[in-house]
Amino acid sequence: MTRRVLLVDDDIAVREALGQTLELADLDALTAGSFVEAKDQITPDFEGIIVSDIRMPGRDGFHLLSYAREMDADLPVILLTGEGDIPMAVSAMGKGAFDFLEKPCAPKELIAVIERALKTRALVLENRRLKAQLETGDPAARMLFGTSGLAEDLRSRVRSVARTRAEVLVSGLPGVGISKVAEVVHLCSPLSKGPFGKHAAVGMDSTRFAEAAHNATGGSLFLDEITTMPMETQFALLALMEQGDHPRMIFGSTADLARAVEQGLLHADLFYRLDAMQVRIPSLAERPEDIPVLFRQYVAQAAEQSGIKPPEIHSELLADLMARDWPGNARALMSVAMRFVLGLQDGDAQEVATLGLAEQMAQVERSLLQEALRRAEGRASAAAKALKLPRKTFYDKLAKHGVKPEDFR
Repeated sequence: MTRRVLLVDDDIAVREALGQTLELADLDALTAGSFVEAKDQITPDFEGIIVSDIRMPGRDGFHLLSYAREMDADLPVILLTGEGDIPMAVSAMGKGAFDFLEKPCAPKELIAVIERALKTRALVLENRRLKAQLETGDPAARMLFGTSGLAEDLRSRVRSVARTRAEVLVSGLPGVGISKVAEVVHLCSPLSKGPFGKHAAVGMDSTRFAEAAHNATGGSLFLDEITTMPMETQFALLALMEQGDHPRMIFGSTADLARAVEQGLLHADLFYRLDAMQVRIPSLAERPEDIPVLFRQYVAQAAEQSGIKPPEIHSELLADLMARDWPGNARALMSVAMRFVLGLQDGDAQEVATLGLAEQMAQVERSLLQEALRRAEGRASAAAKALKLPRKTFYDKLAKHGVKPEDFR
């Protein structure tokens, strides 16, 4: 996590004293005596936070706050106020200041606020990096996450098989994301501009198969759980594959194909064709070091979909996630991430699955109230202001959801 703090104060004695306090707390202090000195450090990619005095000659702390928010609305600015400046500081909170402290402030109090701001900044920057990763680079890098050797091998294998036009089998345990990897194979291929047809093979008759193949002409056709396809349709599939003009065929399976042949569920000729070009997805149990990366990504996606600020992810939680077996693999981890964003415990999974829209919206509203109180450290008035709610409305919602401000102090 970033440890950089830009400290702005025109009083050299105060600036040096605060700088020493930051260094003793193992923080990387950058000091400036004015807005002009600090200006060049304030950029959208600045990895730290800002602590600034309000009253300074020339451009004061309010100007610095305004400038910082123009450069990056998510850059935390903590204002230091004199005894008579508290009304102004309260006003500054409404203009986007992260927090304010009255001078002289106790080192412990100052460091506590700075640590909160640094954690907030680190989360914002990490979410931006994840989003940039999604928007840039090749599809394998954008869509297949993980830093382990197995994750890199998976991306390399996907790129390798995608360059050919041969049929591909994507396999792995339930929940590893077979359909997603199949789509990445398509997107990495020369046929990426064409359609990507995705269908479950179970119960697919010859007519529906012919229609699916026709609709995927010029692109790729993905058939999931190929061992569940009726044998009559498998004959039609083999006949199509013998022809030259058909979509790129990508198959998915969580089953043992050799055993499926023995049981009469998969045609032997189809098995030998699929066995030649495989992409096997490793389970989470094989690459636990990727769990933090995947969980952070799923949390960011769930928060964006729900319109909720991503909650802070503690190292203790990540350690707990890495220690689990994950028989449900990525799909199960994704569900945990969604419940985490909504402020629910893992044991509430069954309850979430049965909630209607109104109940789910209530869960989201309760989560937003809790997040606002957590950020305001239990100060109801500050939390109401952050949510732009009248105080009476805010208290009514607290009562409705059984949320108590004192639980967050």
